[in-house]
Amino acid sequence: MFKAKVEKHTFIFKQASGTSRGILTEKDSWIISLWDSENPEIIGKGEASIIKTLSPEWSDHYESFLSNCAENIHEIIEKDLMDLKKYPSIYFAVEMALNDLKNGGKGIYYPSDFTEKEIGIDINGLIWMGSEDFMLKQISQKIEDGFHCIKMKIGAIDFQTEIEILKSIRRKYSAREIELRVDANGAFQPNEAMSKLDILATLDLHSIEQPIAAGQYDEMKALCAHTPIPIALDEELIGLHGAKEKQHLLEYIQPQYIILKPSLIGGFKGSDEWISAAETNNIKWWITSALEGNIGLDAIAQYTYTKENPLPQGLGTGQLFTNNFESPLYIKAGKLFRNLA
Repeated sequence: MFKAKVEKHTFIFKQASGTSRGILTEKDSWIISLWDSENPEIIGKGEASIIKTLSPEWSDHYESFLSNCAENIHEIIEKDLMDLKKYPSIYFAVEMALNDLKNGGKGIYYPSDFTEKEIGIDINGLIWMGSEDFMLKQISQKIEDGFHCIKMKIGAIDFQTEIEILKSIRRKYSAREIELRVDANGAFQPNEAMSKLDILATLDLHSIEQPIAAGQYDEMKALCAHTPIPIALDEELIGLHGAKEKQHLLEYIQPQYIILKPSLIGGFKGSDEWISAAETNNIKWWITSALEGNIGLDAIAQYTYTKENPLPQGLGTGQLFTNNFESPLYIKAGKLFRNLA
């Protein structure tokens, strides 16, 4: 019989991190420990990671629901986690813990060459919003660290200042040398989005994530049909639970890319459904972490490697926190590696 317990962990950012939704100084996760009562010394770990401004299931009742899940974990697992479909972060955590338990409780969620041979995953270097000087310093450091793909969040400071920052990168590095992705987090208004995309298109960008806020399907469809820059859907995917819903959304909007955040879209099963829908519609995709701690990040990285996606992935948030868990993950020359056990 399966048993579980839950422990809360509040991560503290090394420095306040700017997003289009404001400044983050801390975030919460809950670590689920799962075991079989007949073999209690083997414990699987999972992380329920919440971003309170973004996670669709967040409410004042989240913790009590999570505690109830732990008390009734055997019945939830027996029903193939169906009771968790509307709680993507918890689904993700239980799915993780089950995989860990199945593989001996050693933090191996998806055995592969990534876990057994120390082979790396190409990743992008993430630039956080802030002052112009702060963003330029981050960019210089990422390039010095060997990244060939840079992702810059835009939408929190003056648009013209952001354009000047991007221009300064392009003056030094061509698109062949540095791939530039930007993430607007829905910051543009629909009536201004196309003109801003036209300006951004002069900078040889790889793509832009979520130029307008999620839920404006007609406006997003029109942008994707006429955009001068490939558009990647991100927040647009959050809150859809059924495979048919996912298929219908992509058939209608027809984006150039989608971005998968397992803890926000129903774990690895939810990600698999999105990948299937994307590939049916000839839409490319990549996987991104979403401020998980090192337990969740490790699981996402292991899953990502098994997908054999050649694009740089959005992994590597574990370095943001002062009090993260120990991790076998490390970054070298723009790749994410995992130390051998």
